[in-house]
Order: sequence, then C-alpha cells, then structure tokens
Amino acid sequence: MNEGDVALACMRAFVAELVRGGVSEVAISPGSRSTPLALAAARERGLRVHVHLDERASAFFALGAAKATGRPAAVVTTSGTAAANLFPAVVEASMARVPLLLLTADRPPELRGVGANQTIDQVELFGPYVRWFVDADVPTASENARAVWEELARRAIARSLAPRTGPVHVNLPFREPLVPSGVPVELGIAPLGGAPLGDVPEPRGASAAPTVPEVEALREALALDRGVIVAGSLRAECRPALNLAERRGWPLFGEPTSRLRVPGSMSVGPLVLGDAAFANGHVPEVVLQLGPAPTSRAGLAFAAAAERLVIIDPDGVVGDPSRHADLRIEADPAPLLETVLPDLGSASPTSWLEDWRRADETARNAVDVLLDGWNEPFEGRIARDLAAHLAESSTLVVGSSMPVRDLDAYMAPRDGLLVLANRGASGIDGFVSTVLGVSLADRPTFALCGDLTLIHDAGSLLWSARHGYQAVFVVPNNDGGGIFDLLGQRSLPELDTLFVTPHRLDLARLADAAAAGHERIERARDLVPAVERAAAAGGVRIVEVPIDRERSIARRAEVAAAVASALERT
Repeated sequence: MNEGDVALACMRAFVAELVRGGVSEVAISPGSRSTPLALAAARERGLRVHVHLDERASAFFALGAAKATGRPAAVVTTSGTAAANLFPAVVEASMARVPLLLLTADRPPELRGVGANQTIDQVELFGPYVRWFVDADVPTASENARAVWEELARRAIARSLAPRTGPVHVNLPFREPLVPSGVPVELGIAPLGGAPLGDVPEPRGASAAPTVPEVEALREALALDRGVIVAGSLRAECRPALNLAERRGWPLFGEPTSRLRVPGSMSVGPLVLGDAAFANGHVPEVVLQLGPAPTSRAGLAFAAAAERLVIIDPDGVVGDPSRHADLRIEADPAPLLETVLPDLGSASPTSWLEDWRRADETARNAVDVLLDGWNEPFEGRIARDLAAHLAESSTLVVGSSMPVRDLDAYMAPRDGLLVLANRGASGIDGFVSTVLGVSLADRPTFALCGDLTLIHDAGSLLWSARHGYQAVFVVPNNDGGGIFDLLGQRSLPELDTLFVTPHRLDLARLADAAAAGHERIERARDLVPAVERAAAAGGVRIVEVPIDRERSIARRAEVAAAVASALERT
C-alpha cells in the first residue's frame, strides 16, 4: 500500500477533527516532507489555508489569528530548520497565553540520527514553551487508525486551551513516497469514546480556584482606603474592576491592552506617575495589579513603592520584577472580584480619589494643549490621535519598544477599540505577520509600529501584501531604534552603530515592491485624514510619519515639564 495514500488518509482524519474542534485558520510554508499534512489541510472544507514562504512569518501569522479570536490556529512546516523557525512565535504564544498548534513534519524514526538530509532532532524542540508535546507514530492503515488520529486532534486542542492556554507541538513523521497515488484507504470507524467530537474546554488561564485563605487576604487588602488598581494586558474583559474602583474610591490605571482603558479609568496615568513630586505624595496603602507588570517605568516604580502589592493573574505570569508582592493569586480576576465585591463597603468620602482625578484631568489638559500646538509630527500625538479616531469595533495592534509606551501614556479612555500587542516576550519580530493574522477576525485592523519593527518583518510584507489582507500600518519613522535615545546607551559613542542602527531605507520603495499602498505625511494634523484614505482604499497600506529623533527627545522633555507644572498648581 502506498505510504502517501495512507499518510494522506490519516492526516485528513486528523485535520477534519481539528476543524470540528474549532480550528478555522492554518498557515503553511512549502516543503516536501509535510506534503500529506499540507494536502489534507488544503482539501478540508471549513479550513482557510494561508501560505507563507517564511516559517517564522507563518507562525506569527497564526499567532495573530489566534490572538484575535481566542481560538486555536495551526501552523504547518516541513522538517529541519523549518520547524526551528517557529521558535520566536512559540515563545510569544507561551508567554502571552495564545492557543497555537504547531504541526511539524519529520523524518520517520529509522532516518533519525543517521545523517539523513534535512533532519534535526525535533523531539521536544521547543522545550518548556509548549503546553504539550507528542511525537506521533508514522501513519498506518490499521482498523483503529481513524480513532487514533481524531483523538490526537482532540487532545491537541484541549491541551492548547486548558488548564493554561498556550502552544502545543505535534511532531508528525512521514515515510516516502509522500505524494499519494489516489487509491482510497480504509481507516476504520471511529468510536465516540472519551470526549464527544468537538467537545473541548473553553480557554482559561488559571489552573485552580483560589483558596479560602487567598480570598480572605484579598478581602482584607481591598478594605484599605488608599488603593490603586493597575491593569496590564488581559485576554478578557474585567468590568468588575471598574465596579471595584467606584465602590472603593480608587483610581484605575488600565493599559491599552488591558481592555480597561475605558471611561472611568485614568487618562494619562504614566505621565502622572512619572511626576515624582505627585507620586511620592500619593503612595497607596495597596496596589491591586491585574495581570502582568506595568509597561511603563513609572508604573513599575509606583507598584514597587506601594505599602502592599496584591497581584491577581489569570495566566500564571510572575509579573513582580521588584519581588514586592505579598499576595499573588492565580485566578480569573473577573469572577474573583465579583465574589468579593458584595462584602466590601463603599468608600468613605476622602480626598484620595479626588486628588487623582484632578491630577489626571489637569495633566490631560496640559498635554493636549501642548500636542495640539505642534505642527510637526510627534510620536505621542500620533498614538493619541490614532487611538481616538478609529471607529468602534476596530482593532489596533501596537508594536513593542516606544509605540506601546506612547499609546499607554497618551491614549484617552474610550469604548469600542480592541488593542492587541505581542507583549508576552515584548519582541518586535513577526509584527507584520501578526497584524495580518489579526485581520482575519473581520474587524477593521490598524497597526502602530516603528520603522525597525516594520523592516524586521519586511519579508512578510513583501510576500503577503498582495494576497488580499486588509490592514493599515501607521509607522513613525525616526530612521532607527529611537528608544535608545531615552536609555543609558545614549551616552555611548557606539549609540548609532550598535543600537539605533539607522537603516536609510525608503519605505515608499519597500511598499511599492510589496504592492502595498503608501502615503507619507509631514504635518501632525494630516494623520487622521491619511489613515481614513488608507482604510477606504483597502488592502495593506502604510502611512509613514517622519520623526526627527533629537526633536522628539526635546518634545518629551517639554511634555514632562508641562505635566509637572500643571500638577504643581493643583
């Protein structure tokens, strides 16, 4: 019996069960050894196949799709270094708790360890970064083969979703010939043993319910008067945090990726916290941190200076770089806060919350007056204006380095905008691919990223921009890594050559080579109209905004001075 026919039949059973379990997107990179798996995916109705030349881009694309939908997405590779190229996306998926199915083709056991071409050791290739690994058997035409492969698919989906969401690696060895002859293969009738078809757990992060002592300690902390809520990146809404803030009279700092940068939260929190005089005069009795540690340095320092730090983390991320937390609870914060809210009294009238609100409003007004008076583009205004003017039900994907920090500092609270970012490992790699994957969720998709972040994933732009995806990239271009101008490396003589790395690339020509749209604007007030034109035109488009690095440093200093002056007068 032809090995290719057997392999294809087994893979069709496996892939069909993935689809029945909720998988709708698969990214595939070309290769010979993965032929049975690629054919099975391409011939399965209900599964959208996206082909990417680069395996790293393919993995980040699948990660973006899974991040936007919360459902597992799959990535298929051939053997060898093709599989190794998935590693950066695997790390991000693991640390950001994204369900990702890594389906890697491999040589059969008899060709391992004997110098066979394009063969590496793929067993547990991704180490502790996957939730589950299985080195599958070579496909055979046994009478229970269908049941075996369908059960493997069910287990892979289940392990990617619970008890802790993340990537799963299924290594699939195939014997030659890899191309099927077309002869039908009988795999037996699959019994419905174990879980019913498609019956998989809902995505969740926490592996266990909080203990009674943990809940009691949380109640005690929430009973304190001078508290602050700080929310990092969360994968689900936590509206009870707003109810808690209102009942206890606490300010709420919601990062853009927390789904809590909504009306009622602080507007320019990092800028207020960055004012040492105000922060030192308003040290809280307790900081309640939801999810990962704050992005801004000011937020990190503020949490570390609190008398008590309590962390509720749905994903088991440590989130405590200062080692200051005296209580850490691994749980979904929404139901946990709902549980304790009825036992908490309303706050007695104090000046605590009023001080914070007055400071936030004063700083917001000072910042807006300053930004609106500048004609040349500034990263803070770009972030503010883009987030404010996107339509409801849009998604904004923000890059690491300075864009995510600028969005955190300048984005005004609003409803209806979903903000996503690769903040698990905070890398800039694979950003373009991630955005294009996110765009599959059928929401208007926009991105804010630096020039180096775009260029780092230029291969994905060149390959994918002409394939029907819809996304607008807003790119502040300061010709390098401008974040290093704000770090200690600025004093080094090697600043430009080793850190900023000016590229001198013409983004218009890059866009033209990729068949992507491009518009360059020179004035701050032209950003929103340019983004609207790009969205209306459709496809993948770049709105480039040139930034003068030295001017940007001076502008940031002016913002800090304006905030300090405004707060001093409150």
